[in-house]
Amino acid sequence: MAPVKPFFVGIAGGTGSGKTTIAESVIAALPKGAGVLIESDAYYRDRSGLPPAEREHINYDHPDAIETELLVAQLVALRAGRGVDVPQYDYREHARRREIRRVEPAPVIVLEGILVLADERLRAQMDLKIFVDTDADVRLMRRMRRDIEQRGRTFDQVAEQYADTVRPMHLAFVEPSKRFADLVVPEGGQNQPALDAIVGRLLQTLARG
Repeated sequence: MAPVKPFFVGIAGGTGSGKTTIAESVIAALPKGAGVLIESDAYYRDRSGLPPAEREHINYDHPDAIETELLVAQLVALRAGRGVDVPQYDYREHARRREIRRVEPAPVIVLEGILVLADERLRAQMDLKIFVDTDADVRLMRRMRRDIEQRGRTFDQVAEQYADTVRPMHLAFVEPSKRFADLVVPEGGQNQPALDAIVGRLLQTLARG
């Protein structure tokens, strides 16, 4: 059997923009087994060697927080038809888990994360680059809800992090990466016409083999 040659889709956008909803919706709309989702957040560098108080104050929105070299190496391996062991990250402990996630090559591989279009090495792996563009106030509210409900943060912790690192890093790295996108999607997962267009493009690619 010939090795699978994946078609890579990069989906970027600010925190709370709806990029995860878009990514998951794309995978769900493809034939079973045709797509796999990889989140760049899984590649946060392991900080287990630092005291918990120090881990909480790391700038997780700066490109240096991601082990991009490992992510790129695994994308290259997938393109070559080899499976990879994707790390898993514990957001409460700010450390990598012992568990890994085995990912095998698939016809469509979606990479999602705030900075996936900000790094030239990642962009070079992408066949289709998408930026999800959502108003800052909407993104902030979504971030607040997620971090409080799912990651055990307090309101003050989320507000402080947003002001100190999230917003500045968005302006410095995330927003400028929009210019590299092939497609800009306003309002994230609420934009059904854009989602239909993306899925239609991918189905055409699958049909061509």
